[in-house]
Amino acid sequence: MEAIHERLLAWFEAHKRDLPWRGIRDPYAVWISEVMLQQTRAAFVAPYYRRWMERFPDVGALADADLGEVLRLWRELGYYARARNAHRCARQVRDEHGGVLPSSAAGLRALPGIGPYTAAAVASIAFGEAVPAVDGNVRRVVARLFDLPDPSLAQVRDLAAGLLDRTRPGDFNEAMMELGATVCTPRSPSCEACPLAADCRARAAGTAAERPLRRRRGPVPTRTWDVQVAVSPRGRTLVVRRPREGLLGGMWEFPAVEVADGADRGGRLMKVAEPAVGGAEGGARAPAARSMEVAEPAAGPVVELPPVTHRFSHFTAVYQPRRVEVAAEWGEAAGRWVTPSELADLALPVAQQRIARAAGF
Repeated sequence: MEAIHERLLAWFEAHKRDLPWRGIRDPYAVWISEVMLQQTRAAFVAPYYRRWMERFPDVGALADADLGEVLRLWRELGYYARARNAHRCARQVRDEHGGVLPSSAAGLRALPGIGPYTAAAVASIAFGEAVPAVDGNVRRVVARLFDLPDPSLAQVRDLAAGLLDRTRPGDFNEAMMELGATVCTPRSPSCEACPLAADCRARAAGTAAERPLRRRRGPVPTRTWDVQVAVSPRGRTLVVRRPREGLLGGMWEFPAVEVADGADRGGRLMKVAEPAVGGAEGGARAPAARSMEVAEPAAGPVVELPPVTHRFSHFTAVYQPRRVEVAAEWGEAAGRWVTPSELADLALPVAQQRIARAAGF
């Protein structure tokens, strides 16, 4: 086992990527990097991580921030629940832990939004706790090392714990993740460049490309929305804030109504009806339900904009936007009329940003 430790750590020192969180042992910085890296490529994360750390350099800065600003800074990274959970977690750490993250994996797991992998990564890298951090990359490395077609998460954790270098657990965990990300890749692994090739049972058996087995996903449904970009005589547009909980919670969007895929849109224009309930940060209300069926006559041309498609984890969204010039700005109880510069400062999901650009905002 000592030989595995030495070869892997020597390889890591020589070949690790130059990333802004490398070599940092500050628990907050490690935590933020791990949250951002979930389901997102490291090269894409790097500039957002730098901007985030400039604006929110510690737990206190993040906890004191408005959720809207947090979501705006996160908006290109997707999977926005990560940002909401990080904000909620920071406030709990500030209020219940004196602004200091717990130093053990068990303590970290008790915080909102921190699962077993993130807790283990932070505990090992920042605090030196000898606990394996198992993500998808590590699972693949372990499955190939032991030639396992479909190992359970518990099985992988047990095997990873046995491999762990207990004198340098953080470095070892990072090295395993780096190996899976850059060498022991899902397709066409670079076995000739792997420091653990001599120990890899799958390579010896010729099954590396088949380990672990890939689970087939079922068909992903498509859902369609009519989207209205209303433009007032003052050059402002109406946006509404999504409910705080759920998909894209707390972010802003143009008024929309879900329609049956392929349904005739007709000549319907939409006016956002006042919500039955509200209450959200930033002074704008976040209704639990909105009506989009109230006709609002157009005062100018209605321009059909190109459809925008966005893939979520469990469905594909197709947005059918149209730009509508309206005669007046109606009440803001259900939303907010904003200028182009104000729109740019809001937390708009990626698809909504594309709609805004197509509409000329």
